[in-house]
Amino acid sequence: MPDVVTGADGKPRCGWAASTPEYLRYHDQEWGRPVGDETRILEKLCLEGFQSGLSWLTILRKRAGFRAAFAGFDPVTVAGFGPADVERLLADPGIVRHRAKIEAALANARSTLALRERSASLAALVWSHRPAAVPAPRSFAEVPASTEGSTALSRELRRAGFRYVGPTTVYAAMQALGVVDDHLQACHVRAEVEGERARFTPPR
Repeated sequence: MPDVVTGADGKPRCGWAASTPEYLRYHDQEWGRPVGDETRILEKLCLEGFQSGLSWLTILRKRAGFRAAFAGFDPVTVAGFGPADVERLLADPGIVRHRAKIEAALANARSTLALRERSASLAALVWSHRPAAVPAPRSFAEVPASTEGSTALSRELRRAGFRYVGPTTVYAAMQALGVVDDHLQACHVRAEVEGERARFTPPR
């Protein structure tokens, strides 16, 4: 797959966006745009955990099912899920039915609430690892699988009780949430994303 492709609209994009309509929408409308809402951040961390060992396309196609099954990833609701809910989720074909990943999502919701009880927040923790400005990558060979920042955030999340949050999974979430911008230099979406990130006030 080439690093940059020109779409039917004549605009250059990161090459992976051209492979499916779902990826095109996700690339243009979501990936890299800053997110400060804690529920959406929890959702992203959980979905990146479910993606482990699978294609992100599988998760995108099941995202509506995940949101229905996990009450929109509202941390208070999901933190209250018990054994019966785990069994219900294991029987739900609309999601990835993997016991450890389901139980990790419940643990992540509970850990989100535990952070609140300590006058902290998941959103602030994630955004506290926003790196200093870095040059735009010219190719995906320049985009890392993980960084010192994602490794540090992974360590803090695990210390707080989160699961399925290794450095690579966390870096994928940081990319998607706009904590870093890995749209390629030639991608037309990069300028929009950089504008949004410049106007964005990180949670504290």
